[in-house]
Amino acid sequence: MKLTDNVLRSFRVAKVFRENTDKINCFDFSSNGETIISSSDDDSLVLYDCQEGKPKRTLYSKKYGVDLIRYTHAANTVVYSSNKIDDTIRYLSLHDNKYIRYFPGHNKRVTSLSMSPVDDTFISGSLDKTIRLWDLRSPNCQVLMHLQGKPVCSFDPEGLIFAAGINSEMVKLYDLRSFDKGPFATFKLQYDRTCEWTGLKFSNDGKLILLSTNGGALRILDAFKGAVLHSFGGYNNSKGVTLEASFTPDSQFVMIGSEDGKIHVWNAESGMKVALLDGKHTGPITCLQFNPKFMTFASACSNMAFWLPTIDE
Repeated sequence: MKLTDNVLRSFRVAKVFRENTDKINCFDFSSNGETIISSSDDDSLVLYDCQEGKPKRTLYSKKYGVDLIRYTHAANTVVYSSNKIDDTIRYLSLHDNKYIRYFPGHNKRVTSLSMSPVDDTFISGSLDKTIRLWDLRSPNCQVLMHLQGKPVCSFDPEGLIFAAGINSEMVKLYDLRSFDKGPFATFKLQYDRTCEWTGLKFSNDGKLILLSTNGGALRILDAFKGAVLHSFGGYNNSKGVTLEASFTPDSQFVMIGSEDGKIHVWNAESGMKVALLDGKHTGPITCLQFNPKFMTFASACSNMAFWLPTIDE
């Protein structure tokens, strides 16, 4: 089944889970699309089975809290950042709920966490104005970059380069094999005083970069030339909430939630809005991602919703 405008418009909430007592900060699908793990301000990590559509187990990080969370390449391990005590990143085995390793270094909140799609490296960006490159096998930071402002960062889908959005006004691209030489491309964007960049993602085909903000607009850039291809607005975000925006896996569409519980979808190429979906969320939709392998997506406020299409094309 192929994603089209009509299929997207037909998506409806299939299941709602009320496992959390506070807002969901982040979630991540496993690369095979079979599970999703969420982190919440109630200090819990909830693991869901996407195929059976039910929660499998709940783990707690009472001492450190849990903010950003990402699966590693081993099916039952995650890295996550904390929102209590310190800003150390933790590597957790879900299988036996034991820490495998700690990654200390950041001294302010971690705002970006991205796992390499090809190996055991990951990058983190923080309000301490640094980006750190790590290897899961070592507690020591492999590369430390001091920046002129707050960063958002991500690997490209091939794991050859990473992009850093700095100070909400420029995007720098680094080659992983020679980042000591500095960025090989820098794209300067018009600075928008009304909002800050809160996320950066590549499309799966590597051609586009999506910049999300804590305001009422997101932008798509040409990943090679840096030109702004589209600016999307018209969704509610008056309180400066960090709303996650995502590409669909085929790189054709961009979606974002809003503070009024609705999901807006645009065609990434034409820039046309194709769908407005009502998730009936009780709060702002802070998390939104499409399943990498199956025709379903998830959205979250303090509840988690799984969506399915209601037509077959």
